[in-house]
Amino acid sequence: MSDRRTTRRGSLAVLFAALFLFAGTRPADAQGFISPFYGYNFGGDAGCPEVLNCHDKRADYGVSFGALGPIVGFEAELGYTDNFFGETSNQSSNVLTLMGNFMLAPKIGPVQPYGVAGLGLIRTTVEGVGTSNDQNQFGWDLGGGLIVFFGRHFGLRGDIRYYHSFQVLDFFNLPNLPVFNLGGQKLDYGRAAAGVVFKF
Repeated sequence: MSDRRTTRRGSLAVLFAALFLFAGTRPADAQGFISPFYGYNFGGDAGCPEVLNCHDKRADYGVSFGALGPIVGFEAELGYTDNFFGETSNQSSNVLTLMGNFMLAPKIGPVQPYGVAGLGLIRTTVEGVGTSNDQNQFGWDLGGGLIVFFGRHFGLRGDIRYYHSFQVLDFFNLPNLPVFNLGGQKLDYGRAAAGVVFKF
């Protein structure tokens, strides 16, 4: 068990170092940006079956930052969802993501459509009465959206992304958590979000 924890901590340290290095290297013709966002999850393991057919939305919010040029860019994105699997009187859960993404984003006047693909950390936490279990997994995301700029330094964005873990969850036989049956499957869900973009 100690070897597993040591390996996992070492992998996370390498991941965080890579993300910060990734975020710190900016092409000469690119502008830095920061973009807080708010959205909801759908499909896969989320409570909403479809992006437009959802009555039990779980808020997903966070911030991304990076650099954006006239054709390509990159971003580091932090997102968080509380009560991801739902909530009862004696159980709760959350999912945190930290992803480093490559962006293909051709600028067409004030409009900049983009696609994103990246790798990073997906941290799943399940808590019950006297019980707490965290799972750190490597995962990937893929999606696309549109930014509309109103001037040189401000814009609005909207996108849809899909998140998927490389490893299976192993929340087997957790006491006091009868609703969650999360063992032996990979975490998988989509996210629809909107946000503001500040360029500098």
